[in-house]
Amino acid sequence: MAKAIENIDGKKVEVTGRVFTWSNTISFSRILMAFPVVYLHYLNDFQVNTAIIVLIVYGVISDYLDGFIARKTNTISELGKMIDPVADKLCALVLFVYTVWIGWIPLWFLVFAVIRDSMIMLGSYYIKKKYDKVAMAIMSGKISVNVLALYWIAVFFFPDAGGVHMFLMACSLTIMTISWIDYFNRYRLIMSGAEFN
Repeated sequence: MAKAIENIDGKKVEVTGRVFTWSNTISFSRILMAFPVVYLHYLNDFQVNTAIIVLIVYGVISDYLDGFIARKTNTISELGKMIDPVADKLCALVLFVYTVWIGWIPLWFLVFAVIRDSMIMLGSYYIKKKYDKVAMAIMSGKISVNVLALYWIAVFFFPDAGGVHMFLMACSLTIMTISWIDYFNRYRLIMSGAEFN
């Protein structure tokens, strides 16, 4: 008889079925943050103003705050495990589509990111379908989100800093590829029977 694979998240955490939690509310609000940023930037002749800065700072802080609150209040939930990465991806999609549209980021970069994220979400869907629970995000995925955010911020706030853009784009592509491989390996282990939170 084959030996059972231990929990691939390192340790088991308690996950609730709660829907209405502070962390879930914060995650959801991050999706809505992107639209006024785009609207205000376009309305302001592609210039950054105080309102845009406040919204972007909130978006960055909320990405850390929702997980922190969930862990500290023991309200990690199945919905939260799903809505947090979805909020990240939808927020990033809106902001990147806009910066591609105004010509500040190349279309091929967006296409690569969308294909990667779509495949990761498809894998998550199959895990949810098979085990009736959502797999948590992995560290390389979280790092990828942060590096991607740095690239977008550099482009958005400093559109003339071409060298910095190229460096951060290369970093983003590298870590996105690494995390894509990590997610594939995690998917393979889970579908083979590994325990996960």
